[in-house]
Amino acid sequence: MRKISAILVAALVAISPLKADEGMWLLPLLEKMNIKTMQEMGCKLSAEDIYSVNHSSLKDAVVHFGGGCTAEVISPNGLLVTNHHCGYGAIQQLSSVEHNYLEDGYWAMNLEEELPAKGLTVTFLESFTDVTKAIEKGVKKAKNAQERDSLYQVTVKKLTDKVEKGNKYVTARVYSMYSGNAYYLVVSKTFKDIRFVGAPPSSIGKFGADTDNWVWPRHTCDFSMFRIYADKDNNPAEYSEDNVPYQAKRHLTISLKGVEPNDFTMIIGYPGRTNRYMTQSEVEEQIMKNEIAIHARGVRQDVLMEDMLADPKIKIQYASKYSGSSNGWKKYIGMNETFEKLNVPERRAQQEAEFTEWYKESKKRTARYENTLAKIDGVVEDRADLLYDYTYIAETVSRIELVSVALSAARSGRSLEQFYKNYSLSTDIKVAKAMIKILKEKVAADALPSFVKEIDEKFGGDVDAYVDNLYATSKFTTLEGAQAAIKDGSVEEDPAYKIGESISASILPYVNCLSENRERFNEGKKEYTKALLEMKDGAAIYPDANSTMRLTYGQVLPYSPKDAVVYNYYTTLEGVMEKEDPNNWEFVVPEKLKELYAAKDYGQYAMPNGEMPACFITNGDITGGNSGSPVLNDKGELIGLAFDGNWEAMSGDIIFEPSLQRCINVDIRYVLFIVDKFGGAGYLLDEMTIVR
Repeated sequence: MRKISAILVAALVAISPLKADEGMWLLPLLEKMNIKTMQEMGCKLSAEDIYSVNHSSLKDAVVHFGGGCTAEVISPNGLLVTNHHCGYGAIQQLSSVEHNYLEDGYWAMNLEEELPAKGLTVTFLESFTDVTKAIEKGVKKAKNAQERDSLYQVTVKKLTDKVEKGNKYVTARVYSMYSGNAYYLVVSKTFKDIRFVGAPPSSIGKFGADTDNWVWPRHTCDFSMFRIYADKDNNPAEYSEDNVPYQAKRHLTISLKGVEPNDFTMIIGYPGRTNRYMTQSEVEEQIMKNEIAIHARGVRQDVLMEDMLADPKIKIQYASKYSGSSNGWKKYIGMNETFEKLNVPERRAQQEAEFTEWYKESKKRTARYENTLAKIDGVVEDRADLLYDYTYIAETVSRIELVSVALSAARSGRSLEQFYKNYSLSTDIKVAKAMIKILKEKVAADALPSFVKEIDEKFGGDVDAYVDNLYATSKFTTLEGAQAAIKDGSVEEDPAYKIGESISASILPYVNCLSENRERFNEGKKEYTKALLEMKDGAAIYPDANSTMRLTYGQVLPYSPKDAVVYNYYTTLEGVMEKEDPNNWEFVVPEKLKELYAAKDYGQYAMPNGEMPACFITNGDITGGNSGSPVLNDKGELIGLAFDGNWEAMSGDIIFEPSLQRCINVDIRYVLFIVDKFGGAGYLLDEMTIVR
C-alpha cells in the first residue's frame, strides 16, 4: 500500500543503516577507497565498470551540461536527459510570445524538428590523472609566491600541451584538490552542436516553483531532453545542417523497476562547489554574505515578478533571470536557518579545538601548524568590512542591466541582439531605483561608488529623478542606440558606462585586499586541510567539489526532520492533484494531466499498486551542479534524475548531516510517462534501452 503508516516509516528510519559514506568521490580512486563499501551495500558493479580509460564505462554516458549542470546519454543516438531547470535558459532563448516553449512545452516529432540551442555545450570526461608529483617537482625551486605561481603555470602548460598537441578535439586542465595538497589533470571533449528535443510545460517541469524549491515532499517532473550532434566522423563540430546525431560510446540502460527503502543508489555528476573544510570564521562570513543576498535579491525579485505577471513578453524575457536569482535566494535563506539550527559555527569551533589539541601533542606538529588558524582568521578579519561593501555592491547596482551592457559593449564588443531580446527597459528602471536605494541605505558613504555622490549633489538625493535622467540620456536603452555608440566610439562617454566604471573602482579595495592576503590565506587553508587529513589517520577522505566529475552513493531512505514528523521516501501523482491551485501560477495543473490521472492511464510506468510515481529521495551527497545527474541502481541502470536538496539540510555545502540530508530525484517512470502519455513523443522510447 502507498499510504505507509507513520509508525512503519519511523521504523524504517530507525533500522536503516544510514550508510551514505558521505562524500563526492573521485572516480579514479574508487578501487582504492570506495568500491568494497559500495559492494557491501549492494552495488553489483566493479570500479572498472564505473570508470575506465581503456574501455567503455558509466562515466562515458554522463556529461557536463552547459557548464553548470549534469546530463546523461540515454540512447545510442546521442539523446540526452537533464533537468528542466538546467535546460531552462536554452528553452527560454528559443521561446517567444508566439512560440512559448516554457509555458506550453515542446516535442520534436522527428530529427528535423529538433531546435538548435545556440551557445549550449556538453562535455565528456576522457580521463582523470593524478599529477601532484609533477606539479610539486615543477615548483620546487620557487623562492617566493610569485615565483611559485610562475613555475606552476609553466608546469601546467607542459602537462596540458602534451595532451592537446595533435588532438584538436580535446581540452586538458589541471585542477587543485584538497586546498592545493593534490592536483589532477582532467582531459575532456566538448560538443557544441546541441539541439532541443523536448520538455514538458513549466506547469509540470517547474511545478511548485519557488514555494516547493528545496522542499520535500516534491512533485516536480523536472526534466528536459536534448540531442548531441557531431560531424560525419562523430567528432565535435560547430552547428551545421550537415551534422548528424552523435553515436554514443556508452548510453544508460533505463529501469522501470522502481525503488524500495534501503535500495543501493549512486549518483554520478559534476557538483559545483562545497566548502567542507571551512573554519568557524569562514562560516560566520558566509552567514553575513547570505543575509545581504537574501535582502537585495528579495527586493529585486519582487520587481521582476510584478512585471512578469503583468506582461507575457516580460515573463519570457525574465524567466531564466528570475529563476537563477530565486534559486540562490531561497538556498541562502535555508542555509542560514540550518546553520543556526544545527549549530554549525559552534561545531566548526569544536573541530578547531580538536585540531589545536592534536597539533600540540607533538612539537613537530606544533611547529608546522601553530599559526595555521591565525593565517585564515586574520585574513577573514582583515577583509570583513570590505567584503560587506563588496557584497552589497555586487548584489545591487551590479545587477542593473543598463550598466552591465554598457560595460560589456566597451570591453568585449559582443553581439547585443540576444541581450536586447531579453531586456525590458521599464523593468530595468524599476530595478535600478530599488537597488540604488538599498545601497545608499546599507553602505557607508565613503565606500559608495562615486556616482552616488552625483545623486546627492545634482538631484538633492532623489534616486528616482537620477535614474529617470540616466535612462533618458544613455544610448544603451535600445539596441539601435547601443550599436550607434559602438560605431561612433562614444561608449565611454555614456553615463551608463561611467556608472559601471565607478562601480568597478569602488570594489578595488576589496580586490586589492584579496590579492595582498592571497598567499597567507592559501597557506592557511592548505595547512589546515592537510592537518585534517592527517587527523583522520589514513581514512578515505574526499576533496571539496570543484565542477569535476564525482560519484556519491547511499540508499533510498525516508527521514524525520523534527519531532512527530516523518516523511515517506516517495511521492505520487496524487500529490500533484492535492497541491493544485488554479489561482496560483506555481500550482496550475494541465488539463491533460488531470485527464490521465482521472483515467489512471499510466501504462507501463505505474507502480505495482497501480499508482503513478513522481519523486523519491536518497541520502546521496550532492550540491549545485549535480542537477540533472543520473540516479543509478545497483546495476548502474537509470532510475531517476537528481534535481534538489532538502530544506532541513541546507548547510550541506559546509557540513553533511547523514540523518537529515536527502537528495530529491524525479522518478524516471514519471519522466517517461510525461514523454509518452502526456507529450505524445513515445517514439523517443524506441531509441532507449529499457528494462523492467
